[in-house]
Amino acid sequence: MIEAILGKKVGMTEVFDAKGMVIPVTVIEAGPCVVIEHKTKENDGYDAIQLGFDIKREKNTIKPILGKFKKINSTPRRFVREVEAAAKDMETLTPGKEITVADVLKPDTFVDVIGTSKGRGFTGVMKRHGFGGSPGSHGTHEYFRHGGSLGQHSDPSRVYKNVGMAGQHGNSRITVQNLKVIKITPEDNCVYVEGAIPGPMKGYVVVRHAIKKKSKTVSK
Repeated sequence: MIEAILGKKVGMTEVFDAKGMVIPVTVIEAGPCVVIEHKTKENDGYDAIQLGFDIKREKNTIKPILGKFKKINSTPRRFVREVEAAAKDMETLTPGKEITVADVLKPDTFVDVIGTSKGRGFTGVMKRHGFGGSPGSHGTHEYFRHGGSLGQHSDPSRVYKNVGMAGQHGNSRITVQNLKVIKITPEDNCVYVEGAIPGPMKGYVVVRHAIKKKSKTVSK
């Protein structure tokens, strides 16, 4: 029907399988999402569905966006993203329709989770790249956490790309692939996936069907 759903990271916990083994899981509040708009090959060059998640107050929404939601008789949403959908499914996914987690995901399948990693600001090479730092013995002054020489002379007279330096750490798009769906609780709109996902608590994520393990299920 649709390839992905929008959600919010709730936190981590653990569940037990049939053999009594502990499985660390991340709880994601996935949906309900509202269909906002269709993207078609004729008008936009590709087929997709624009989804909205997490209700937003009308007074905090600018008028052009508010009018877009009123057109489909829905309340404004905070998190809006486009997700892949087949052209044949566009007829059933009409604007204004709500999509739940049970419509998209099933237990014992694999998903990819896309989120934004925690932003740590401007950090040095030791925290950002795991550099060991300089020796702290006698004779070292004000150089304990420096990155050291870049290794360049008059030839090539420049710094190569991707050299580890201080800079912006985190706050980037991260995709964690092939996470197993342990269980789904439709009454809470929650999905439990094995392992960790990017971002802080209450951070928005996109949960999509796994690309590398598409249409495969876990053997029991």
